[in-house]
Amino acid sequence: MNLQSMTGFARAAGEHTGTAIAWEVKSVNGKSVEVRLRLPQGFERLEPAVRQTIQKRFSRGNFQATLTIGRAAGTQAQPVVNEAFLKDVAGLAKRLQEQFGVAPATADGLLSLRGVLDIPETTETEDERAALDVAIMAALEEALGGLEKARQAEGEALRSLLSGHIDAIESLTLRAEADPSREPAAIRERIAEQVRLLMDASANLDASRLHMEAAFLATKADIREEIDRLKTHVASGRALLKGGGAIGRKLDFLAQEFNRESNTLCSKSNAAAVTAIGLELKAVVDQFREQVQNLE
Repeated sequence: MNLQSMTGFARAAGEHTGTAIAWEVKSVNGKSVEVRLRLPQGFERLEPAVRQTIQKRFSRGNFQATLTIGRAAGTQAQPVVNEAFLKDVAGLAKRLQEQFGVAPATADGLLSLRGVLDIPETTETEDERAALDVAIMAALEEALGGLEKARQAEGEALRSLLSGHIDAIESLTLRAEADPSREPAAIRERIAEQVRLLMDASANLDASRLHMEAAFLATKADIREEIDRLKTHVASGRALLKGGGAIGRKLDFLAQEFNRESNTLCSKSNAAAVTAIGLELKAVVDQFREQVQNLE
């Protein structure tokens, strides 16, 4: 299944019986589906249907959809001349010219008089309005299809990027696992050194307390659980990316788990090499989480 980014843009245009229809839709990151609409006056009736269409198609993102309505090319309304009225005002103009010597009336002057030339407004029947609404919604579906493709194209690029981050996390985890400081002999030597320091600090330290301190140091030095959990999270991340779909929230939770384990690894480390690996791991996890925010 495809991955989708939450950012994209698309445009679709259509025509219906002389009416030009154009949609522009875009989306950016968002925690849920939020829709803002710009509809021409008189088309507010479409708002519920438009919102429902977008919400059904997408899982996350802030969307803005703009509808533009106009007359298709070559379908301008034909003007109507009130010839009776024009004849009356033309006669009046002629009499004024003859009686008072005013300048003769011109054609454009006469036609500019209110009531002489009129462009009639078209009226719609209920059936015509319903047919136009169907055409508008069809154009919206086309625009949303283009937006979905744009989001999927970016989502596939993000899949590749996130896979690279997971590969890096796995590589760093294996480096930490293979570091010489994790060898049992090395751990025993470090614990023995810590115990000697404890004995030197307090001659009265009893055997049971010494045992407790040694057990604590051994536990602190062991990062086996963190490494195992990191490996499990790597496998989960790969499975999510392979499955696709709306996995943004799941990957964000996984990024938090990666971050928790890398923090614990750094805090438990008693070797500079492992600490360095842990810090590098944290940097990769931050990059991973930043990119995850763009996914649906």
